[in-house]
Amino acid sequence: MILAIDIGNTNIVLGGFGGDGEIAFLTRISTSLDKTEAEYAVLIKNILELNGVGLAQIDGSIVSSVVPPLINIMSRVMIQLSGKAPLIVGPGIKTGLNIGVGDPAELGSDLVVGAVAAMAKYPCPLIILDLGTATTISVIDPSGIFRGVIIYPGVMVSFDALTARTAQLPRISFDEPRSVIGTNSVDSMQSGLIYGNAAMLDGLIERAEQELGCRATVVATGGLASKIVRHCKREIVCDDNLLLDGLRIIYEKNKKGGRNQ
Repeated sequence: MILAIDIGNTNIVLGGFGGDGEIAFLTRISTSLDKTEAEYAVLIKNILELNGVGLAQIDGSIVSSVVPPLINIMSRVMIQLSGKAPLIVGPGIKTGLNIGVGDPAELGSDLVVGAVAAMAKYPCPLIILDLGTATTISVIDPSGIFRGVIIYPGVMVSFDALTARTAQLPRISFDEPRSVIGTNSVDSMQSGLIYGNAAMLDGLIERAEQELGCRATVVATGGLASKIVRHCKREIVCDDNLLLDGLRIIYEKNKKGGRNQ
C-alpha cells in the first residue's frame, strides 16, 4: 500500500492506495503545529489500524505540504512507522508538469499536485478550483502549460473575519439559505457565504476563459467544494480525490524513474 499525505493549512488528508491504484481509505485530521512527532506517529498508526492496515503493508509514501515546519516532522514519522523515507513534493521531483510561470519554485506543492491529477483525468484547457483555507484557481492552457493562479481568502477565512469584526453578526451554520435575498441575519449571511462565493467563482472562471481565448474544463476540489460549486451557474466537475490522485501519479512517476524511496 502507498500512503499519500496532503498537508494543508487547516487539514491533513491521508489516503491509502492499494495495488490496483484505487483508494483503500481516506481520512482528514486537523493540521497542528503544536503536535509533536510522537503524537502524529500515534495518530497515523491508529488511523491505519482502524482501516485494517498493518505497518508492514506500507510499501512507500509521498507527502505534499503547504506548511513547511511539518514536512520534516511527517518525514520522520513515516520513517518511524514504515522504515522508508517518503517522497516529498518539491524541487527535483518528477511531475511531468510544464510550468509557465515566472518562478516555478514559488508554485505551491498543492497546486502542482492538483494540476498533475487534473491533466491525467480531464481534457485541457483546465481551470482547477481548490476551496480550502485559501481559494485557488489554477489555469492550464490548451497545450498543457500551467499558466498561473488566482488566489483569494477562502470561504471560512472570509466568514471568520466578518464575524470577528462585526459585533451584531452571529456565527452561523454552513447551510443553504432559503433564498438569495435574506430576510433575517442568518439567511442573509448564508446567502453571502454560499451564493456570494459561487458567483465569484463563476465570474473568475469567465474572466480566465476570456484570457485563454477558449472554454475550459472546470474541476473543483477541497473541503468546501461540494457545498459551493453546486450553486455555480457554470458546469463544474467536483473531484474530492483530486490531490490524492495527483500524489499517487507523482509517486508512480518517480518510482518508475528509479528514485530511492
